Amino acid sequence: MEKKIILTAVLFGFFAIVLGAFGAHALKKVLNEAQLSSFEIGVKYLMYHALFLLYLGTTQLLIPEQKTPIYYLTLFGTILFSGSIFLLTTSTATGLNFKFLGPITPIGGLLLLGAWFWLFVNILKK
Repeated sequence: MEKKIILTAVLFGFFAIVLGAFGAHALKKVLNEAQLSSFEIGVKYLMYHALFLLYLGTTQLLIPEQKTPIYYLTLFGTILFSGSIFLLTTSTATGLNFKFLGPITPIGGLLLLGAWFWLFVNILKK
């Protein structure tokens, strides 16, 4: 499980850098300031949770069975949160309507909160 967690962290970090550069250069020309700011929030949370997963994958405070639910909450939470932000903020540039994803962003946020809470509870039990 640790290898899967660390590989996911590496992918999240990689995509955070790629999307951050894309936003800073290519999207700066086609998005307004509010859209660009939202896009950057998606990038930041992607990177924050890459680092979170690196910690999760390497910590010895938890056993693999405790890491599994935290991993999945983080994985799906990040995809829903950051992914929906990326699609929503670029919809004017792509011409695609992703407004239906609006409710997905807070669901992703709740999953991320759940991951952090579950980590807290498991460490508290030690």
